[in-house]
Amino acid sequence: MGINDEREIKLTTDRLILREFNENDFVAVHAYASDIENIKYMIWGPNSEDDTVEFLVECIENANKNPRKQYDFAVTLKDTGNVIGGCGIYLNDTLDEAMLGWVLHKNYWKKGYMTEVGKELVRFAFEELKLHRLYATCDAENYGSYRVMENIGMRREGHAIKNRKVVGYKDEYHDELFYGILKEEWNEKQNK
Repeated sequence: MGINDEREIKLTTDRLILREFNENDFVAVHAYASDIENIKYMIWGPNSEDDTVEFLVECIENANKNPRKQYDFAVTLKDTGNVIGGCGIYLNDTLDEAMLGWVLHKNYWKKGYMTEVGKELVRFAFEELKLHRLYATCDAENYGSYRVMENIGMRREGHAIKNRKVVGYKDEYHDELFYGILKEEWNEKQNK
């Protein structure tokens, strides 16, 4: 687990490898990013082909920035290398707090993959990036996402009413849930 010597970051879990995106990931990324069912709770998409190309270009450019504020990873199956989703850590301007995000192709939902991803993102953020706090948000109807947040040790910090305009529901606003975890809370859970 951790950072490779070549500067490219690769994180591993029991079943997954989280690696940096590259231009060869277009087909797999577009498969989940262009499917309305897959992204119905997101504030972006569904992606056109140009949107997906732009996303991949931005990920590659962000990986080379110094200081680096965005860490986007392709979620790949360890045994096949197939890309099944994406995730990321997005740092604030003071580089001590970050937002977590993830998306998974619907064919891989309800298999525990995102909990594995989330736990590794939290570990990386606190141990290697030395962050103070992490947070994440989701549509209040997105049970899968908020269960991941709870499973990785985050606590619900808030519930905003009709705060989030969601792509899958034209001109509708949904409630948004806010979750967070501090480094000391995570450390305490690791020592149990």
